[in-house]
This record gives sequence, structure tokens and C-alpha cells, in this order.
Amino acid sequence: MLLRLTHGGAVWLMVAVTLMWATAGVVTRHLAQAHSFEITFWRSFFTMLALLVILPLWRGRAVFSQIRSGGRELWISGVCWTVMFTAFMVALTLASTASVLVTMSLGPLLTALAARVFIGHRLPVRTWVAIVVAGLGIAWMYGTQLVQGGAAGGSLLGTLVALCVPLAGATNWTVVQHARAKGHDIDLVPAVLIGAALSALLTLPFALPFQANAHDLGLLAFLGVFQLAIPCVLAVLCVQVLKAPEVALLALLEVIFGIALAWIGAGEEPAASVLTGGALVIGALVFNELLALRGRRATVADTALPSAH
Repeated sequence: MLLRLTHGGAVWLMVAVTLMWATAGVVTRHLAQAHSFEITFWRSFFTMLALLVILPLWRGRAVFSQIRSGGRELWISGVCWTVMFTAFMVALTLASTASVLVTMSLGPLLTALAARVFIGHRLPVRTWVAIVVAGLGIAWMYGTQLVQGGAAGGSLLGTLVALCVPLAGATNWTVVQHARAKGHDIDLVPAVLIGAALSALLTLPFALPFQANAHDLGLLAFLGVFQLAIPCVLAVLCVQVLKAPEVALLALLEVIFGIALAWIGAGEEPAASVLTGGALVIGALVFNELLALRGRRATVADTALPSAH
């Protein structure tokens, strides 16, 4: 299946992708009986099933041979996706949607730091300024939760678990870039399938005994197919057309959409500390990526990975 996107089409498709990603919080709040690891298991399981159908139709059956011959880097990337899939859903059961999404939005800045430390990319002053401002925002949000014992937008544990998502994303980016520098191009789509399969396998023992009813399974199937599998595939198409700063800016819409949907659809009003810290983080990211778009020179550091979770 081939899909040629114009730049404008890719922008609007990426907006739709962020809206699909953003449904996780509000849908999770309407689950009746499923508990944390069971939620993670079923979402990953349904994602795996959906990708097993989508990928052969899109890439042909050769996609499965790519998994067998993908090498160590592909499997490391798959493990990173596993961490992202698992930590995201567990975090949503422990903290507010707003806290989780704001924490996860640190991904681009943590990726920039990883590029500096492990690959030696020089960071412009604007990125260092963004890192400091975003760090202050996160420190305010985490510090308020610590002082208030988990009130004001969710537990500290949940936001700490959510921090695993951007950390795994930065690790994934570093592995992919290192592999490409050696001439080994990692196909992200099989890596996502590996991540979903490993997440389902690893969380299965903790998900038993199953408590989800038919209503819960329907919602979890929706998350697996329409919140994760389909937008993952669409995001891969988008990053083939859009520049990394554009992807990073558009991805921030997930935070706005996710908080709004959870507020409107589940009555989950974000705490003042989360809104304040989130404003600093989002403002720093927008500042950094807008200036990046003005830059004339594209570097290897501008390669973007879709931030599926």
C-alpha cells in the first residue's frame, strides 16, 4: 500500500495522529473493572493483533523476515517501544492525564541531550535555554506533588513512571542514529510490532486474573487499534515528509488534546501546578522548535522518530 503525501496533507494527517494518541486518557478513565497491568496487557495485545494484519497489507509478508534479520539494534529499539507502551499506560492509572502528558512532552529535549552526550552533536544556545526552562517547569510540577503528597494532579509515582517514556524514546533515537551512522538502517515499523508483543508478554503475568468485562475489552480494543496501531503507521508516513521540528511541534498537540479530552470527557480538571509547569515546558518546546524551523541547515540530529506510546 503506497500513500504519497503532500506537505499540507502530512501536516493535517499528523494533527489527526495526535488526536488519536490523545484519546488514551479519557478512554482509560471510563474502564470499569480492568486494573493497571491488565489495561497495559490488553492494549498491547490488541495493538499486536492489529499490526499483524496491517503490516503485511502495507509492506507485504517480507516485513516478518525483516524482524528475523533485523539485528541487535532492531531488537533494542523494540525494547524501547516496550518501555514506552508499558510505562505510559501504567502511569495513566497512577497519575492524572495532564501530569503524564506534560512529563512525556520532554521527549525532544531529552533526545537532544542524548545526541549531545552519546553522539557528540552540538546543541545550539536556544536548545540549552529550552532545556533549562522545561526543567524548571517539570521541577515545579514534581515538587508541588511531592510537597502535597501526590495531590494536585496525580501521584509523584505516576509522573516518575511517565518519565520512563521520554527516556526510552531518547534511547531509541540514539540507537537508531548510531545504527544509521554505521550504515544499518532500522525499520521502525517492525520495531513497533516487537514492542507491542514484548509489552503484552511481559505484563501478562501481572495482569492475571483478568477482571475486564466486555465493556472494558471494547474500550481496550479501541486503544490498541485506533489509539496506537493505526496512528503509529500514519506517523511513520508523516515523518517521511515533515521535518523534525515540524513533527515535534505538531506532536505537542497531543498534550493539549489529551488534557482537553480528559477534562471534557471524564471531568478530570488539571491542577494549577500541572498547568503552570506544563506552560513552561510547552513554551520552551515551541520556542526551540520554531527557531529550529528557521534554520537553513538540516543535520542528522533533525531526524525524527514518531513518539508512539
